[in-house]
Amino acid sequence: MTEETALRRERREQFADPEVSRLKFEREISEFRDLEETYLARGWVLTEAEFPRVRVLMCTPQLKPAAIVVAVEFDFTNYDVEPPSVTLVEPFTNRPYTFDELPTVLKRTIPQPSDFSPPPGLPFPPGAQIVMNMQQPLMQAEEGGIPFLCIAGVREYHAHPAHSGDLWDLHRESGAGRLVRLIEVIHRYGIEPISDYQIQLALSITGFIQSAFPE
Repeated sequence: MTEETALRRERREQFADPEVSRLKFEREISEFRDLEETYLARGWVLTEAEFPRVRVLMCTPQLKPAAIVVAVEFDFTNYDVEPPSVTLVEPFTNRPYTFDELPTVLKRTIPQPSDFSPPPGLPFPPGAQIVMNMQQPLMQAEEGGIPFLCIAGVREYHAHPAHSGDLWDLHRESGAGRLVRLIEVIHRYGIEPISDYQIQLALSITGFIQSAFPE
């Protein structure tokens, strides 16, 4: 573990009742363990589960040979008074990625209305609107900051000033911060769409080819 990672882990103070947080943490781990063989077949490898941290390797069983794409560190300090923190880290050092280093930014497809007007004569119904599919990364970062998963149910999302109106209490009872739900999001947008290795002429692996961007 690097000094930077150790300092980041020690920074959070447990102010909620630790026994309550621990019990809710153990519930998350127990529910994962109940279906661990199923999750393993999907490429989810649980490597650490000691309160308040969980660490999961996200792999690609659909590739031959399979690859470890990224490791995910969850911090359940103060759960569920606060949602868990989610950080993508380098699998072998636990060092948080910078945004430019991320092996996946979890792109999702978002339909966007377009101002494009079809040329006269084309068979478009009157008033038809062209919709463009845009790819938006779920991983976001401030300049120089550690990338975070920008969805409700993640501590960094609710702590960001841009989401001050979307309070954690609005999502707390919905399961938004549950461990398996967050892993599922990372799998759906960052792992499942990977269809092949990206190879240069020198036959070195330079990245992944993603054939779909889920909605």
